[in-house]
Formats: sequence, C-alpha cells, structure tokens
Amino acid sequence: MMVIVYITMAFGACLFFYMLYNAFRNNVKNQTLYFRNLPEEFDGFKVLFISDIHRRRVTHRLISKISSSPDAVLIGGDMTEKGVPASRTRENVKRLSEIGPLYFVLGNNDYEVDTLELTAMLEEHGVSVLQNSSVVLTSETGKSLAVVGVDEMKFRKDNLSLALKGSGEADFRILLCHNPDIVKKVKADDSIHLILSGHTHGGQIRIFGFGPYEAGGIKKANGLITLISNGYGTTQLPLRLGAHPEVHMITLKKGCDK
Repeated sequence: MMVIVYITMAFGACLFFYMLYNAFRNNVKNQTLYFRNLPEEFDGFKVLFISDIHRRRVTHRLISKISSSPDAVLIGGDMTEKGVPASRTRENVKRLSEIGPLYFVLGNNDYEVDTLELTAMLEEHGVSVLQNSSVVLTSETGKSLAVVGVDEMKFRKDNLSLALKGSGEADFRILLCHNPDIVKKVKADDSIHLILSGHTHGGQIRIFGFGPYEAGGIKKANGLITLISNGYGTTQLPLRLGAHPEVHMITLKKGCDK
C-alpha cells in the first residue's frame, strides 16, 4: 500500500514540475497566412503577435528566437494584472519595442490595474493604444493596411463600429481584440480579413485533450481567418499542460493557401 502512495506522490511531483516547466517555455510559431485580396504592397508583411503576458517576463531568450524583424508588433491584451510590478511591465514593453512598432488593446486583466497609468506608460514608449480605434499604414503607392483595435468585451467596453470608422477605406484590415468572441459581432460587410485574439490560454491545463476552453489555433471561414493564441503567460497558477505558451510570427502573403 505504501508503495502505491509513494508512486502516486512521485508521479504528482513529476507532473507538477513538468507543468511548471511548460509554463515558461519560449515558443515562437512561424506561420504564413494567405489572402486573395491582400495588396501586393503588403505581400510579405510580418506581424509579431503576443497576448496574455500577465506575470511573465519577456526574456532575451524569447527575443533571440524571433528570426526576422516584424513590420508590426501586436499585443492582444492582458499585458499585466493585479500584483504585477509596474517596473516589470515597463521592461517587457521596452524589450518588445526593440523589435518593431507596437500596437496594443486592453484585456480584462489589464483593468485590474490603473489603466490610465498603464496606457500613459505604453504611449511613453511609443505604443499605439487602440481603444475602439484604428491605425492605418499606407504604402508609397497609396494602398493601406489597417489595424483595428477593439476594447475589452467582458466589461462591455467594445465598440467595433467606432473602431472600424477609424480604418477609413483601408484595403486590408486586421482586427485585434483580446476576447475571441468578437468574431460573433463581425459582419461580412465589415471587410475584416484577419482576427487576432487571446484570452483563453488554450485552456491552460488540458487533460486528455479536454480543457475549459478549446486549444488555440487558426480557423478559416468565408475569406476570414481567425487566430486564437494560447498566449505567452498564465493566470493564477504558472502551470500549463497540453496548451504550450506561444508567440506568433505571422507572414501575410497574397494568394491562396498552399
């Protein structure tokens, strides 16, 4: 009987440390997405997407795994949460700002801190904070790509219509929203081509493939591509199983999926 107890305890300890190890892995997923209506001027445009940093530190090890310089760094919310030192968040922003221009939307846990102080600090480091607003990037030939940022849905701060107004007549639109449920509010005539979200952590701990949320991934329907990230950090306990942390290096390509 005692042998079984010792084996169970040893298994539990091994599982705990394995989940702890998984929570701090630095995985950069290189992904190529194809769009028929992407302007040629933005063919090869690179986006680094990171979401749900929470209490984690953006490490030099992560930065070293990013193989090429992105044209834009999109942060999908939950940059911080209650109890995270402001100095850590500032250092994370500094490191990300060394990679490329930053664009950020607020997540539900960001509202656990003083959001005015948070957004002021972000803007101090050149971050474009998109609160139901858009930023439009224009090529030399006049073609445009818009990053449409929608505020947190949990507190009903989202206003997709207002955010879209700021995108004008953009030729291509990327919708950035912390909560993936934003897809339910997107209409065909919104002309959104890519949605980037996080929030779910891929379930964070999945047992035999099952978790409180489905695993992160890519969904395609009617010309719209939705990417839901497992996120970089964790909430509550720094443990992961079956839902590895991830950061995404996305290359936009003109054409059909190969």
